[in-house]
Parts: sequence; C-alpha cells; structure tokens
Amino acid sequence: MPDLSGKAVIVTGASRGIGAATAMELAQCGASVILAARTENQIKHNAQQIRNHGGQAEAVICDVSKYKDVQGLISHCESTFGRLDALINNAGVIDPIGHIATSDPAAWKQATSINFDGVYHGIRAALPIMMAQKYGTIVTIGSGAAHSALEGWSHYCSSKAAAHMLTLCAHKEAAASGVHVVSLSPGTVATEMQVLIKASGINPVSQMDHSDHIDAEWPAKTICWLCSEGASEYAGQEISLRDADIRRRVGLVSE
Repeated sequence: MPDLSGKAVIVTGASRGIGAATAMELAQCGASVILAARTENQIKHNAQQIRNHGGQAEAVICDVSKYKDVQGLISHCESTFGRLDALINNAGVIDPIGHIATSDPAAWKQATSINFDGVYHGIRAALPIMMAQKYGTIVTIGSGAAHSALEGWSHYCSSKAAAHMLTLCAHKEAAASGVHVVSLSPGTVATEMQVLIKASGINPVSQMDHSDHIDAEWPAKTICWLCSEGASEYAGQEISLRDADIRRRVGLVSE
C-alpha cells in the first residue's frame, strides 16, 4: 500500500463502482479525498464512511460535462485541503446502449459529454495548477473499447478513444513540468455498469458472466499506486489490468 499521506486527491464519479472504491482506498493510503458526482446522497454517504474510519473526505456535487462545475470542484479541493496532488478522471456512463441508426442524438451527445468532455474539463482545470507547482498526477480511466469497435457502444467507444488521445496529448504538453498523466484500462469490472450491459443483450460483453469481471478493488489499488512515485515510469502510457506484469507490480497477485 503506497503512502499518500498529506496528498489531496479528487475522484470524479465517486458515488459507486470504481470511483467509490478508489476514494476509500486513497483514504486508507493516507490521502485527503474529494468525492465528486452528480448523486449527492451517495457521495455524502461515502465521504462519511471515510471519516468514520479516521480519514479526511469531502463530497462535492459536480456534473463533469459542465466546465464551471469542474472549476468549482478544483477550487473546493484547494480551499479545503490547501493543495491538489492528483485528479482521477473516472466519471463515465454506458447508457444509452443502442444502434447508431436508432440512437437519440441528445442522449448520445450527453453520454459523450460526460465520457470525453468531462475528461477534458478535468485536465483543463487541473493542469495549470499542477504545471505551476511542478508536480501532480492525472489518471484517466480508459477502456479496451477505445481500441475496439463494439455493437451498440458507438458513444462509449468513440468517447473513450477521444479521451485516450487527449490523455496522451496532455502528457506531451505537461511532462516537462513534472506532471504525470496516465491512462488505466481496468478491463471489465463488477459494477452497476456491467448490470446495464448485461441487460442490453447487445455485443459479446453482455454475454459475460458476473464471475468473469474483476472486483472494483483491483483498479482502486492500481490507481493509488499510479498516484505514487513508484509508478512514475508509466507516465504518458495506457496501462492495462489485463497485463499480468502490472497486476504483479501493483501487488494484486503474487510473484
């Protein structure tokens, strides 16, 4: 478990799934955490759970598709904890699953606004601070869908591909300032998103059994490791939890 004592980290999409697990894991590693999501009750509950265990956490309502919300989120972290060490761009949606020819343009755009614009808004708001202070980590939650077209997922595949390239661009522009920007492709994770995918019955992912998916604790632990100096060599890359070497490096499996 890396020592993140004294660090302040923002996690978007922290109401459930990978985001909630990551916030809990970060707090266990000693970090102060801002939990952000559109769902107020759940992030407040998660933040209280962290505080009940002696950690420092705040819940902030934020719609990452709106830049002003993200600016406010960054400002809240600085005013509350006096610093910003890492941003976890985790917020994402899989709905609405469906074919392009029958898709609702407004719903399609809303999904891509969260999955892609939300990543841009986070990077845009955090980079000036991190570049000025000469350190910081930005982790974007990627997906194998960024590299493989899947039926019914045009919005998800396209936005994840765009977020992947944006993450690489951010690394190219910020690495010289000491900022680490990295993408994590966790594979399929046993979260609410998989329930929605299963219910759709579209494409091979929906046919997978629940036992085929990894627990959210695995990407959570990996994200904590990525926020540490021990993972600095991976800046500017997309790492995958399908990679056995990465799993061993994080300590998820034995040597």
